[in-house]
Amino acid sequence: MLFSGDFTFTNFVTDVFAIFIFVLWFWLFITVASDLFRRHDVSGFAKVMWIIFLILLPYIGIFAYLLTQGRGMAERNQAMAKQAQNDLRRMVGFSAADEIEKLDKLKAAGSISEEEYKTLRARLVQ
Repeated sequence: MLFSGDFTFTNFVTDVFAIFIFVLWFWLFITVASDLFRRHDVSGFAKVMWIIFLILLPYIGIFAYLLTQGRGMAERNQAMAKQAQNDLRRMVGFSAADEIEKLDKLKAAGSISEEEYKTLRARLVQ
């Protein structure tokens, strides 16, 4: 325990805070390490140097990576989510809402008539 004495509320809060900080650090470490190893624009040597920096100076290393590579992390995560969404759509197919949106575009462009639009939309809504 951080403070001397028996079980006190202050000791409890301090211990809970210490555990929270450790869990937060561990989560950030996993996030940074996974981003680092998914990157294709960084050489193997640079990856090794980042990992050594993350292990030797854990908090400073994580904060340095987040400060220098944070914008790229967000962009890579968005691209990966978009790719996963596209892969899922390709495997499963599109939803009825997506198909109705396509029908609306075709109708607005004049590619299909009003009757065709109503017929196709009725099939999708069923």
